Amino acid sequence: MEKRKKVQKFTARMRRKLGVLFVILLMLFGGLGARLLSIILNNEEEYQKQVLAQRAYDSISIAYRRGSITDRNGTVLAVSEKVYNVILDVRVLTQTKEAIEPTIAALVHHFDLDPTFIRNYIKDNPTSAYCILARELSYDTVAPFMALMEIGGENYNELIKGVWFEDSYIRKYPNGSMASDLIGFTTGDGRGMGGLEQYYEEELRGTEGREYGYLDDNMDLERTTIPATDGNSIVTTIDGNLQTIVEKQLLQFNEQYRDAFHEGNGAENVGCIMMDVNNGEILAMASYPNFDLNDVYDTDALIGMRMVDEEGKKTDPDSELGAYINEASIENMSKKQLMANLNSLWKNFTIATSYEPGSVAKPFTVAAAIDGGAITGNESYECNGSLHVGDRDISCHNRYGDGTVSVARSIEISCNVALMKVGQAMGAEMFAHYQHAFGFGLKTNIDLYGETRTANLIYSADKLGPTELATGTFGQGFNVTMIETIAAFSSLINGGYYYQPHVVSKILSPGGATIKNIQPRVIRQTISESTSDKVREYCNQVVSGSEGTGKTARPAGYMIGGKTGTAETIPRDKTNYVVSFMGYAPADDPQIAIYVVVDRPNTQYQDDAKFATRIVRGILSEALPYLHFPMTEGLSETEEQELLDKKAEEERIAAERKAAKEEEEGNNSENGILDGNELLQNGEGGLDGSVEGMGSEAVVIDTDNASDQGADSDPREGEGEAPEPGQEIWRTFDVDPETGYYIDPNTGNLIDPETGNEIGGASSLPDTVAGEGNTDD
Repeated sequence: MEKRKKVQKFTARMRRKLGVLFVILLMLFGGLGARLLSIILNNEEEYQKQVLAQRAYDSISIAYRRGSITDRNGTVLAVSEKVYNVILDVRVLTQTKEAIEPTIAALVHHFDLDPTFIRNYIKDNPTSAYCILARELSYDTVAPFMALMEIGGENYNELIKGVWFEDSYIRKYPNGSMASDLIGFTTGDGRGMGGLEQYYEEELRGTEGREYGYLDDNMDLERTTIPATDGNSIVTTIDGNLQTIVEKQLLQFNEQYRDAFHEGNGAENVGCIMMDVNNGEILAMASYPNFDLNDVYDTDALIGMRMVDEEGKKTDPDSELGAYINEASIENMSKKQLMANLNSLWKNFTIATSYEPGSVAKPFTVAAAIDGGAITGNESYECNGSLHVGDRDISCHNRYGDGTVSVARSIEISCNVALMKVGQAMGAEMFAHYQHAFGFGLKTNIDLYGETRTANLIYSADKLGPTELATGTFGQGFNVTMIETIAAFSSLINGGYYYQPHVVSKILSPGGATIKNIQPRVIRQTISESTSDKVREYCNQVVSGSEGTGKTARPAGYMIGGKTGTAETIPRDKTNYVVSFMGYAPADDPQIAIYVVVDRPNTQYQDDAKFATRIVRGILSEALPYLHFPMTEGLSETEEQELLDKKAEEERIAAERKAAKEEEEGNNSENGILDGNELLQNGEGGLDGSVEGMGSEAVVIDTDNASDQGADSDPREGEGEAPEPGQEIWRTFDVDPETGYYIDPNTGNLIDPETGNEIGGASSLPDTVAGEGNTDD
């Protein structure tokens, strides 16, 4: 029998409960409605104040001032100047109809604006509170208009409404292109790009302030200001006077050799670093080509440079693009290629580009061998013009041989064979150990943005076969940067102490108080003091010795030491070279080191270290007197006249510069907007700090040039003196009347009349460097 389903009944009791609940809810809603009505009728103003007081009115940002950069003497290298943007508030202006036309007329009169644009903007944007009518104007430009708005002022005009001035700052570089690679620059939004500007971004950058408007309890507009925090300033170790001297000599070199043999600058790159050997301070750092920091997008600075493609690789000289930039090629560049070439221009050659050092490396080899106990320094070696290593004969600079060569003479005359034999005495382990001790393959961690790493461009001990070891002893097969080399060389001559190179000496607060002093930092001792004494003695002979290859680096009245270098680039066709000179002064007590590198000078015969030594001589001729180093050498009549001529020339140039500066100051533009900053803001430009170097560009055939001639003489002219019996057989050859070179009767190749180096012919070295291709074991 089926069970009947139980049905729930809606009883009278349940109906009563539901009715009571409905009445209660109805009463609650009625009470809420009554309360809302009461608020609307009786307390509307009170609640409106509470709501409105929480809203911000006229909130504007307050610009900060980026910190300044000065040289060691207080000369300003970079500074931020206050400028003003003219802002139109249409809402305020249109509240007083009779003020519209007088305000427009005043804007047109003082700022040369388009009245039609202003009227149309007012018509089309009646609710606009922010329209920039003019940007980055100086105070002198906006002050007359400000006077019209100054209540109670003599020129006050009550019909000028709806205009206010927004403060901002623009970066200025008072010295234009001076130290451009080292300083870096800022983008349109104030970010540092390259050099000190980017490395010290956190210190130089400040924090924006803000001004808020709000309503108080009485519905009055009140303002609260959070002031901006200005950036800190930095004081550099750079001496502006030394920097000027260096850059003048680099420019003179470029003017002398521009378009000399082919279209383009005097060299693909020329760099110079001057450093205090006893504390690591950089006194000057420059390269050419450089650029105007106030107009970094000026494409005129590109003319003469080695061209790169859109990927930043050097173009093929035989391609349609060509090898060197001219006005026509700039017009044909894509936006991407133009930015690639600008990035190449902005790169600091002295820290970001690697190359093979050539014979500048020889003092390091000898120092390592003596310090490591492989030799005593009293050895002598026989040079017959080449040495058989592995499967090849590796040539000396003089293919007919230097005869018996002592360790000291091997540095003086730059003998490859002697150095290779020193390397054999050392072995791969010792050679690699000391390369690491000298810092080759390691970043110096100089306080500049963009230093390249060369770790993969140095052979480790297990990769140093007989050929790699032999060529490495005289600077072939591995790459370095200029900053690496001068920092290491300073330790060779200062007693063995490796100081970390640095460019900033202190950081100052916005008020000028010292926040941080940056002290010299000794990283390690590379060699003993006794070894350092020997190396310094050897390098002195490079300049003072009868056979020294660096005679033309000596400035009149002073004795210096140093080492020349000549590097044949890849492909090794014996036509393209990187030449250099590493020097120091005074010779008997080194205080400064100077390193000049000339990358492929624009001349037919590039294998001549005098392209570098003459630059060094020109720099030191002015720098040493400026540094108050006393003269140690007598002056010849020629040198006395040279100094008098130099003084007269300096006075003439100073007068011309003074006149030009006065004229420029009279014609300065009132705003200094940098063209093209939007490229960087849109992410289309910027420096690439990850560059590993020039790749396989510099492998050295050492051909350092010894010369007894004056610094301005041409070694190609004449036949030279007759050779002593049994010596310098190449001096007995016939002379090519066109070049002044001797002609080798066996090969037909030209012979340098000073060094015996053979021009042309096949290279004796493997076509690889560390990190590129297999080693030749």
